[in-house]
Amino acid sequence: MSKGKPHSGRARGKARRLALQGLYQWQISGATAGDIAAQLSATQNTKDTDTDYFEELLRKTVAANETLAEAFAPHLDRPVQQLDPIERGILLLGTYELKERLDVPYRVVLNEAVELAKTFGAEDSHKYINAVLDKTARELRRAECAAG
Repeated sequence: MSKGKPHSGRARGKARRLALQGLYQWQISGATAGDIAAQLSATQNTKDTDTDYFEELLRKTVAANETLAEAFAPHLDRPVQQLDPIERGILLLGTYELKERLDVPYRVVLNEAVELAKTFGAEDSHKYINAVLDKTARELRRAECAAG
């Protein structure tokens, strides 16, 4: 999708999925976010994907990964470094959206993260992701969470 067009939830969901693939590659290979974004854009079907959102999620999540990890780390039952790369990627992505994309309701962020975990994570990782991001959301979006 190009800039200026309305973004459907489905297009953003595809952007999150692609961004998670990029975050996984980044953790495993150490390649730059720019290189990974270019490679994924060239090799994956990005039809009906909000590609601007994908680029933002991947680049900005990688750039802020340490700060983002600090936000969710207090809610983990183990050190961040011991997380599975998929779980770490989902938590980084969700925390980025909670911190920086206030236009996305926190319940949407949590739901999308849970769906990613159900698709790509270990058997019950979605429960863990939900619990960690819910606690993180209560800190980052106190007023929104209190309102409902």
